[in-house]
Amino acid sequence: MSDTLNAAVSALNDKISGEGFDATAKFVLGDEGSLIIDASGVRAGDDDADVTLTADVDVFQQIFEGELNPTAAFMSGKLTIDGDMGAAMRLANLLG
Repeated sequence: MSDTLNAAVSALNDKISGEGFDATAKFVLGDEGSLIIDASGVRAGDDDADVTLTADVDVFQQIFEGELNPTAAFMSGKLTIDGDMGAAMRLANLLG
C-alpha cells in the first residue's frame, strides 16, 4: 500500500472517529489505489460498494482537509460519483 493511501486511511479514521457509515463507499484515488468506508471505519481495499467516488489524489486531499466542498468538486467535474447518491450525500455530511 502506498504512503499516500496509508495517510488517507489514517486521516479519515481520525476524522470520522468511530462514527462509522451506514453504507459502503469506495474512494478511488487515481493510480494510488482505493479505500473503503463502512460501518467498521476506513481501510484500504477494492471491495464492491454502494457508491464509488473517483478523483485524483490532490482533489481528495483537499476534500479530506476541508479545503474543497465535495458537492463543489462534483459539480465542477473534479469528482465523479457512481452509485447511490443518497449515500454520497450522507458521506459528505460525515466528512464535513
